[in-house]
Amino acid sequence: MHQHHSGPPTRVEYVLFDMDGLIIDSERVYTDVTNQILEPYGKKMTWDIKAGCMGKPEMDAARYLYSFFSDIPLPIETYLAEKNRILDEIWPTVTLLPGARKLIQHLKAHNIPIAVATSSRRKKFILKTGHLGDVFDCFEGKVICGDDTEYSMRGKPDPDIFLTAARELLGRNVGHPLEGCTYVQRRERSKGLVFEDSLPGVQSGKRAGMSVVWVPDPRLLDVGYSGKERADRVLGSLEEFNPEEWGLPAYDT
Repeated sequence: MHQHHSGPPTRVEYVLFDMDGLIIDSERVYTDVTNQILEPYGKKMTWDIKAGCMGKPEMDAARYLYSFFSDIPLPIETYLAEKNRILDEIWPTVTLLPGARKLIQHLKAHNIPIAVATSSRRKKFILKTGHLGDVFDCFEGKVICGDDTEYSMRGKPDPDIFLTAARELLGRNVGHPLEGCTYVQRRERSKGLVFEDSLPGVQSGKRAGMSVVWVPDPRLLDVGYSGKERADRVLGSLEEFNPEEWGLPAYDT
């Protein structure tokens, strides 16, 4: 997936953020811990495999990983338990990625409606963000997590999580993913901007009818991608984002 320009982007009125690998440097941690567990079995999660795991709910991602290692004698439940045990010790020290603090605090300061839509479970979200209050407090609790069962959401790449965040957290008239979409709702969806790092996340945002800025790990650019959905912009980091291009307030000089 390469840089894509489709003319002037829609003027943005609200912004939705993925979290893992976009705001916080957690995808690198996931990779390291997964390969630490797989190493005794002579297995390794390559970037081709990881690309299909990113952005998915935990069990979906684990099943996808295991589809490449059908002969591994490690039960998937044991793998997940060990992975979570190690990760839970690391999450309270995870760091922000470049440009995240500046952008989120900027949007908050200019009263742009913002929310987080993450496949992370609520308990993990708290572990990952508790020490990063100067950034995550900007969302004022407007966070949808992958295990928020009251919304009956399908995981990414389906559009549910972004439509749910826009509708339930920001009060936008975007409708429901499994119902017909009116012209008014389609227009309302087009006013949303999604920031994502994963390919399933890009698909989810585009299927929700929103603009998508993709901020991938550079190694993802070498991974084959057969989906028809394309990001509206591809950036090396959030530091490269130009708010004015989207009708958002300019950064203070």
